[in-house]
Amino acid sequence: MQIEFTKYHGLGNDFILIDNRLSDEPRLTPAQAATMCDRHFGVGADGVIFVLPGQNGTDYTMRIFNSDGSEPEMCGNGIRCLARFIADLEGVTEPRSYTIQTLGGLITPKLTADGLITVDMGEPILRAADIPTTLGQPDQPVVNHSLEAAETIWNVTCINMGNPHCITFVDDVAAISLETVGSPIECHPAFPQKINVEFIQVVRSDYLKMRVWERGAGITLACGTGACAALVAAVLTDLSDRSATVELPGGCLLIEWSETDNHLYMTGPAERVFAGNYSASQS
Repeated sequence: MQIEFTKYHGLGNDFILIDNRLSDEPRLTPAQAATMCDRHFGVGADGVIFVLPGQNGTDYTMRIFNSDGSEPEMCGNGIRCLARFIADLEGVTEPRSYTIQTLGGLITPKLTADGLITVDMGEPILRAADIPTTLGQPDQPVVNHSLEAAETIWNVTCINMGNPHCITFVDDVAAISLETVGSPIECHPAFPQKINVEFIQVVRSDYLKMRVWERGAGITLACGTGACAALVAAVLTDLSDRSATVELPGGCLLIEWSETDNHLYMTGPAERVFAGNYSASQS
């Protein structure tokens, strides 16, 4: 089976984009997508994103399979790449917005005149039961709660941005061994659906440094929903302004938590890398 694809990245968080507009179901199985993501025997990517027909009046629907075959609810860097891919498919060059249905809810990315993409990421979800996590009280936010993992006690704040995040503030993000602590926190029993893991260093009230272990993908160079969750956690713990630059290993995102509508707005790039044809096995 021949699959046409285009590869994009958002700050080094890379994705294989597939035009799936003629079907409501992804053209690849999760296992096929995982094989395609293999960096030695496949194309290589953090995930495969499918552009499907819209639902309930939206322009398009987004589905994504991670490099391990799991399916997350949403992906911030991925949806910027999706918006750029759709614009390329449509031949659009001027600023415009799209309404995208995701498993995490309705998301609206906007292509701006300067070539960046601003995404209305919606409101953060703070109740423990909705993260979901068993930390704290089910109907209360989880802010600076202790969590034991990898033989260490961490103070964590949990946010859902359409997908779940566990944020820890540290003095030096470079000193954190993500290879050692990422998976134990991701798979901790306190997180029944597993969780994305972010470590944040506050440089200034308007500048944060972040490293991320993504649920289902491991160490990645960037995570858009994680950057949004990091800003929310920093505001909740009085460490940040409501607008800040978040520096990730792959580059910077501008994140704003609006006091007007309580929505998070993420602005950053998405770049086309190459296109090709992939021979997918039928298994």
